[in-house]
Amino acid sequence: MQGVHGNLGLPGGWAGLAILAIFATSIIIGLSFGGSGTQAAAAAGNENWRVAEPVTYENLSVFPVLAKNTADTSAFATLDEALASGDAVVSEQGAEMIRRSREGAGTPDYRTVPLRESGAQVNQLVLVNRGKRPLLLLAGEVISGGKQDRIIGKDRIVPVGGEPLPLNVFCVERGRWSVASAFVAAKMMAHPSVREKAAVAQNQSEVWATVQAGTSSNLEASSRVANAAPALSADALRELESTEAPTGSYVKMYGSPRVKGSVENFAQEVERRFARATANLKDEHLVGVVVSYGGEVAWSDVFASQQLFERYWPKLLRSYVVEALARPELKERASVEDAREFLTRAGGHERAESEPGVYRWIERTQDSFADIELESLAPKTMTLHWLKVLRTN
Repeated sequence: MQGVHGNLGLPGGWAGLAILAIFATSIIIGLSFGGSGTQAAAAAGNENWRVAEPVTYENLSVFPVLAKNTADTSAFATLDEALASGDAVVSEQGAEMIRRSREGAGTPDYRTVPLRESGAQVNQLVLVNRGKRPLLLLAGEVISGGKQDRIIGKDRIVPVGGEPLPLNVFCVERGRWSVASAFVAAKMMAHPSVREKAAVAQNQSEVWATVQAGTSSNLEASSRVANAAPALSADALRELESTEAPTGSYVKMYGSPRVKGSVENFAQEVERRFARATANLKDEHLVGVVVSYGGEVAWSDVFASQQLFERYWPKLLRSYVVEALARPELKERASVEDAREFLTRAGGHERAESEPGVYRWIERTQDSFADIELESLAPKTMTLHWLKVLRTN
């Protein structure tokens, strides 16, 4: 990749920001799964979830997760919403910086201030939240533009009115390192195999390898299911890669007409069945899903409210579908009991990070499983998002 081996250090101002970010985040490593207040609250939330019968299509089964109690999550903005409205701005490090004007009172006035070229970094961008609501980021969300497309590295909350934030990301466009356009929301979530490498492994090489490994298999599989075209030959696959995504762009590859059509056909059928299955809930709220491929329960996303789940559901579903297209079509089916067992929190090694008064991030790993909990600390304490993954090799 061109330009990656340039100046990877932070200029003077950014060095200060990085130090502030480190001091603002308290890191706790190696805790056992015990009885802290956060863990007790998490366990209680798990006990209140009910897993309903799955919605199944082809090799994908989606189990609704229901809860009797739900939180008010309207105080939070999603990344897609904030980028679309201009409330969030993302830029390459060193290209420009968004500063808050000190002039006047009331709502802060953010202005773009050019900086000297300092060398952008693959795994770090700059984000400022200039809106009126805290910003929720989920690992695996795709942002497009800049020198290359990236995905968010981990779940976190960005408070209102803060200084420009160094943002950890992973590249999903290995063959480009040149400024194209301003960053925009791709309205895509990387499929679970890629998302796991960002959220859990937190390793750029593994992210790249998983994107590349999944490309051909996903394209070929996508032609076999969901009423798609006949199977693509190896030559046709290579031609599609070279014409649709010569830089290895995740966005362009999975947004290409051939692939997107198959994904949409598949997703719309699941969407239709899922809406029908969850249409008449009584005294319960739809807050998440557990996902299985064939008989293997592999992923779950659970939120604090039905409203928050519904805001993410369209792109989450399409990410599950992309994963399904890459996996063999097996006749086995996971049971409700399998899905319920999957919702049990991992009980092994734990590490946590927190930004005082903003959020707490907790990861638990045990054997082949990992779960990640994002807890908001304001305006009140609640688990905004919880995911669990069956880790792949």
